[in-house]
Amino acid sequence: MTEEPGEERSSADQPEETRHLAHTWDEARQAAFEAATPIPAGPVPLHLALGRTLDRDIVALQDMPHYASSAMDGWAVNGTGPWILVEPGTRLAPHQASPIVTGGLIPPGGKAILRSESALLGKDEDGLPVLLTGGSARPGEPRSGQHIRKAGEEALAGDVLVKAGVQLNPAHLALAALAGYDELPVQGKPMVRLLLTGSEVIGHGVPVPGKVRDTFGPQLPAVVNMLGGIAGEQQRIGDSYAEWLAALEDVVPEAPGAPDLPADVVITTGGTGQSGTDHLRQAVAELGGRLIIDGIAMRPGHPAVLAELPDGRFVLGLPGNPLAAMMALSTVGAPLLAALGHGKLPDIQEVPCGSIIEPDPGRTRLMPFRLLYGMASPAQHTGPGMMRGLASADGVLVVPPHGVQLGELVPAFALPWGPPIPALAEPGSKAKPRNAARPGRTPAKPAASGPVDWSALLG
Repeated sequence: MTEEPGEERSSADQPEETRHLAHTWDEARQAAFEAATPIPAGPVPLHLALGRTLDRDIVALQDMPHYASSAMDGWAVNGTGPWILVEPGTRLAPHQASPIVTGGLIPPGGKAILRSESALLGKDEDGLPVLLTGGSARPGEPRSGQHIRKAGEEALAGDVLVKAGVQLNPAHLALAALAGYDELPVQGKPMVRLLLTGSEVIGHGVPVPGKVRDTFGPQLPAVVNMLGGIAGEQQRIGDSYAEWLAALEDVVPEAPGAPDLPADVVITTGGTGQSGTDHLRQAVAELGGRLIIDGIAMRPGHPAVLAELPDGRFVLGLPGNPLAAMMALSTVGAPLLAALGHGKLPDIQEVPCGSIIEPDPGRTRLMPFRLLYGMASPAQHTGPGMMRGLASADGVLVVPPHGVQLGELVPAFALPWGPPIPALAEPGSKAKPRNAARPGRTPAKPAASGPVDWSALLG
């Protein structure tokens, strides 16, 4: 579904039974966060551990390297040359040598490695083949122990290689593999299944009248990952109740190669309104689930739904309009995923508002904004079905029902893909004039007296 009935209408235009105003915006965030408990830690295969938080130290299971090896292609030798050549792997007596490759096991009796570029093959006085130093060899080469990687020189058995609590990067995974690990214990992180609905939605090309492009498929997996989830399977269904029920009832593995990892959260798009094709609530009820949030006193995104099924899966129902869905995901999905993933309730910052925003009694409004000269001005093109304003936004204002005066501090949150909202200057601090250290520059004209509304500059 791409449009929620009533999304564009005022609260006064909506019949009471279709208005989902059970929770305020703050209550909805808190309810979503408190509904979930952190997913217990557990082992995951190395290829699924990237970006996860390590739950226990990675320790060396044995010495690393666990055997002495050659650091060069060449010959393992015992004593000084010339050396008599013997078969690889043979115990070396004094003045004997055998060929070896980089990483090769040092044979018993091997004392050093003579590099291939520092060696010559010759013959002794009896015409037998011998190994001699030559080429690029330096005087005294090879010294005892030269070009040998000793056992345990990187770590000894029991040494801590990576401390618990770090976010695993590719080098950590390589080190774990080198140490002999196939799995790593990591903190729980929610697997998220995406259930996209709407028979009018197309996945490619320019839509004709009556059809719309899929905006959720390209963006939701990335946003879920940014919010601390693991985006799993995407499934698209039509608008029938049977399809809804079957899709929510189905519990399928979400992670390739990890069949024991079904979804912790199912995020749906559309189906949260009150039309004949909106089946989310009915399907949840038939499956024995409970509604945690059934509508939020906010705009856009007020028909958002959060439910829990008897098997412990959460169902987050997003409105069908793309901007409304993103605001609902930020309000409910971000706290839910944070709680499941051992995180904290996402931060709210304050910013000075660059516009006068009229009251909308009973509703919190979420407005994408742009920072202009340190003030947050609501972006244009922010209808529930639009994405243009959000694409250029620096964050989202949380406008209270009583409205905002010019310059007043307003709660705001950063976008998952954007930088943090700049912190306000400490009271009493003074900014250094920009051209104070540049003598000779023409002083700037003084600013006009009185407040300035920067929203006209947004275009």
